[in-house]
Amino acid sequence: MNGQVNTLLVYAALNFGILTVLSAVLYAAPSPLLNPAAVPFGVRVPPDKVRAVAVEEQRHHYRGAILVAAAVVTVLASALGAALGTLTAGAAGSLLLCALAAALWVRAHRGIARAKADGGWYEHTRQGAVMDTSLRTDPVRFPWYWTVPALVVIAVSVAAGVIVYPGLPDHISMPRRSAGGTVYESYPTTVWTAFGLVLCQVLLTLVVAAVVAGLLRARADLDVARPAAGAARHRRYLVFTARSMMGIAALLNLMLLGLSALMWSDTRSTPVTWAVTGVPLVAVLAVVACLTLRVGPAGSRLRAPAGEEDTGLVPRDDDRFWRGAGTVYVNAEDPAVLVPKRVGIGWTVNLGNPRVLVATASLLAVAVGAAVVRAVL
Repeated sequence: MNGQVNTLLVYAALNFGILTVLSAVLYAAPSPLLNPAAVPFGVRVPPDKVRAVAVEEQRHHYRGAILVAAAVVTVLASALGAALGTLTAGAAGSLLLCALAAALWVRAHRGIARAKADGGWYEHTRQGAVMDTSLRTDPVRFPWYWTVPALVVIAVSVAAGVIVYPGLPDHISMPRRSAGGTVYESYPTTVWTAFGLVLCQVLLTLVVAAVVAGLLRARADLDVARPAAGAARHRRYLVFTARSMMGIAALLNLMLLGLSALMWSDTRSTPVTWAVTGVPLVAVLAVVACLTLRVGPAGSRLRAPAGEEDTGLVPRDDDRFWRGAGTVYVNAEDPAVLVPKRVGIGWTVNLGNPRVLVATASLLAVAVGAAVVRAVL
């Protein structure tokens, strides 16, 4: 009886924790902590309108609705998850909250855009755009030293795999999530199955390194009022971001090393599995939180050099290039592939760039081809 009660409490706590964290993120989404202040709800506004009445009203309406919905969904999903003994209720509640947040975001976006148009917020402003060519001629250097931890973890994984491979049984078990929980399926022991997670480490490190290299040359959204200070701050932002991403790659590689060790030793202990996956993921979340609190969107929380005279310019009104309530950038005249996000932290792709379209079509073709080959074989 006590064991059953403990199980119910565990599922209730897990569902409650998942939904609480998600609710906190959704509630904080419109704040400058997670969203650039100059584009509230994805709408470009002049600096003097960042705290306009229309903007604050939309934030208030969004947060009030999210708070009520999060409280109701969290309580119901936690109770249902405990009764059924599953995390499915938490997952369903999360999808419901995300859908509601998206609808509220679109409503707020339209409200601010309407107020901006009716009030003529850009009628008497001097709009402009700036570019720091030194970001191309003298870009921020790739953080090679910060790739060492990820490479060391890969080397340790390869060495450990080579040592244990001759002693592995004919079949090895791999975990798989199902509706009834985690199940283990048996596969013939081959180099591909035994070193599959090690290969994932290599691919993960290569992908992260390629993304970092691209971000270091991505277009910068500089402060047109103080362009020199904005360029200096952007360089610091790139340094922090690049180093953090390579650190995250090392942590994820460490998690994959732990999972490989569990697979090689056929360890199926739930607490050990949680520790192997949970500790690196918590560390990753800590790095992301540090970036958010210390750096901010586009480096907005970093201190810029003082003393530069204000140019009197405001960022140009480029809302026409942003679709989906400020989440999708489409500009065929912009040669940039990556541009700073309007919603959230980081960068997004320019879907109007032909290179992006070709790359996307190629990836879809490869994915469809792989699915067809797998279905035929």
